[in-house]
Amino acid sequence: METRSLEARERGTLARYNISGYTSGMVLELKLRKVGNSVGIVLPKEALAHLKMGAGDAVCVTEASDGSLRLSPGTADVLRQIEAAQDVMSRYRHTLRELAK
Repeated sequence: METRSLEARERGTLARYNISGYTSGMVLELKLRKVGNSVGIVLPKEALAHLKMGAGDAVCVTEASDGSLRLSPGTADVLRQIEAAQDVMSRYRHTLRELAK
């Protein structure tokens, strides 16, 4: 594996790392912050630009097959599908629980 200096890894304000062959994509370390009784993260403007999002936009967090979480813009179509799924799950909660056994 190639060793590179910090300056060589930094492009603007985003650092790109070569760890175990991972050489592409955005890598950000974000700090969790207390927000009332919850915990949140603040996305830097570079991440918002990459997602093409801004303040007040909806964000979807989905679980990938490898167990990681994915962050993506919440389009109206996706949000409508999530609402429909939540409606079905709430109406058929007992049936779904029995089927899961």
